[in-house]
Amino acid sequence: MARHIRNEIEAGVLRDGQVLPSTRELAAQWDTSVFTISEAMKLLADEGLIESKSRSKRVVRNPNQARTSQIRLPKPHVILIGGYAGSGKTELGRVLARQTGWPMLDKDTLTCPVVEAALEVLGQSPHDRESETYLNVVRPREYEALSAAALENVGCGNSAVVTAPFIREFSDPAWISRTEASFANLEAAVTLVWLYCDPDTMHTYLRRRGAARDAFKLSDWPGYLATMDIDFRPAGPHITVENCASSAPLQTQAKELLDTVLRRGSA
Repeated sequence: MARHIRNEIEAGVLRDGQVLPSTRELAAQWDTSVFTISEAMKLLADEGLIESKSRSKRVVRNPNQARTSQIRLPKPHVILIGGYAGSGKTELGRVLARQTGWPMLDKDTLTCPVVEAALEVLGQSPHDRESETYLNVVRPREYEALSAAALENVGCGNSAVVTAPFIREFSDPAWISRTEASFANLEAAVTLVWLYCDPDTMHTYLRRRGAARDAFKLSDWPGYLATMDIDFRPAGPHITVENCASSAPLQTQAKELLDTVLRRGSA
């Protein structure tokens, strides 16, 4: 619980000065015990990320949250972040975007309203992400739109952070080569990032965020897990970030990732 809440603070989802829900409300949101939430709050308080105003009022404390400096590289750099649903791709993307000032392009944010409307026109549920209609007709267009947005930013001289599952794409060496070539034509470099997260942590995150598109996965979690390759890694050079309960804090790994990208960008 502490890790998820810390990630949300570092990603700017929870803002400095924001009052957190009560312990009982958080326990209900996370479907866990009051004791677990209290222990998580103690950890975050020890880290200085929350402040207890009273027994029932806790406030987020991250005064440097809004201080983002724009990092400009001699040539643009695109970070493509992939991972299974609930692995924390958006949180990692937001942390990197806040550290760099680069635009963050998230697939769901960019395409979800259009995708839902298209699925309804095609006679599917707007929350469908499993049917052949979605996978073969709609999904390819989502990634085309995402790629076009990234290329447009790079064409303007901007680096970018791009988040999407990228499961099919990262498993295809030809797709990786084409993507790298497209950005190279604009004198931009690409870094592939795979966000690994253990099934229990993913399940907790998906239950908590409660997105309609996740209902199918949560309705048969063992069946959904059977379709996943937990040990999957991209079919090309990449950096792996781990977002498990026992892993280093996500913001620490984001800084290490950014340091690697900046070294490459200045080489």
